[in-house]
Amino acid sequence: MNSIWSDTVSLPAFEPLGRDIKTDVLIIGGGIAGILSSFMLEEAGVDYVLVEADRILSGITKNTTAKLTVQHGLIYQGLVKRFGKERAKMYLQANEDALNEYRSLCQLMDCEFEEKDNYIYSLSDRGKLEREVRAIKQLGYSAEYVSDLPLPFATAGAVMVSGQAQFHPLKFLAEIAEDLRIYEHTKVQELEQSTSGIVAVTAHGIITADKVIVATHFPFINKHGSYFLKMYQDRSYVIGIEGALKGNGGKGSSILNGMYLDEAQKGLSFRTYGDYLLLGGGSHRTGKQGSSWTELEAAALRYYPKSKVNYRWATQDCMTLDQVPYIGQYSARTPNLYVATGFNKWGMTSAMAAAMILKDMVLGRENPYAPVFSPQRSILRPQLFVNGFEATVNLLTPTKKRCPHLGCALKWNPQEHTWDCPCHGSRFTEKGEVIDNPATGDIKNKD
Repeated sequence: MNSIWSDTVSLPAFEPLGRDIKTDVLIIGGGIAGILSSFMLEEAGVDYVLVEADRILSGITKNTTAKLTVQHGLIYQGLVKRFGKERAKMYLQANEDALNEYRSLCQLMDCEFEEKDNYIYSLSDRGKLEREVRAIKQLGYSAEYVSDLPLPFATAGAVMVSGQAQFHPLKFLAEIAEDLRIYEHTKVQELEQSTSGIVAVTAHGIITADKVIVATHFPFINKHGSYFLKMYQDRSYVIGIEGALKGNGGKGSSILNGMYLDEAQKGLSFRTYGDYLLLGGGSHRTGKQGSSWTELEAAALRYYPKSKVNYRWATQDCMTLDQVPYIGQYSARTPNLYVATGFNKWGMTSAMAAAMILKDMVLGRENPYAPVFSPQRSILRPQLFVNGFEATVNLLTPTKKRCPHLGCALKWNPQEHTWDCPCHGSRFTEKGEVIDNPATGDIKNKD
């Protein structure tokens, strides 16, 4: 079940930590957010190390669809309403800066960076699309409504933003990571505050750091920040189809000249990679029943009947209360502990924005976008009560299989043969071994 990215790249390898060390900044987590944060600190001349419990890029990053865009669904009309025009514009500008940073870095390497227009389409609601165009233009950015799309089904049109991009994420990150100070197979078992700094305990040595960045997808420290209340995880699926782009007698067009995403949660995502069409969808809350790859394979058969599915993979995303990531100080009581999480399915630009913001915070510099992403902003959003209700129900559900994170009842996922937590999204193998955090250990009761 490797992604197309994993199958087409060779990643650098790093030794485990073998001694006690001291550093100015410790970064925990070797996904895109951690690696980009390390890269930014390296460029700034900051003393840092990154530790990864397994291999770098072995988690969520390798399963992205790798779209680089400021257009994160039909988000801007909602952001203007919730936060006002100024902060909505700051969110857009932070992601535009991230896109431009990718554009600059990718010129120096072979990571198959391609400029593409991005389209958010709707099957039936043209009015929603037109309102989003107005919201984006109100923020001083260019967008337009388009009525004709090269998709294999009828739509009400789309919001198009030009000058966006797609790339091969692991080729990019493999080159970025090669000369960074990284220790693999080095799991942080405990974090403690001492007079000499923050102490990270691992099986291979102790790391003492002045500052720590937690970039572990879902934050694993429960006693600060209340991230277990502020987020849930959503699962979605991708298939790689060969033969769908050459006119195969089906309903599909032979030309997909951009990146496409349905504004509806249950809709389909399209992008190309070489001769492959990457078709995504099947979104559902982790631990809840979903269609897995079945829905996507049915769509491939319906729209591209002469194509062949050669890849299938799944990914998992942390979803925040208000569609904006949490980037900054981990909690009000932890001034030297930072976090980057809750990328809401848009981890590529969000991770780059996070790395740029956290670099400034570590250096004691003001970042103009930091207030938008502050983890200390209001949590009084409707999703908070949904998250609380889901957690309560699952805590009260009688079952032998309990999540070691906070004790929620685990649900069997028959498509992927895993035990999944509906509360916070931890996942485990059939034997009870942890796959996805926030859980940091295996299921204790494996009966």
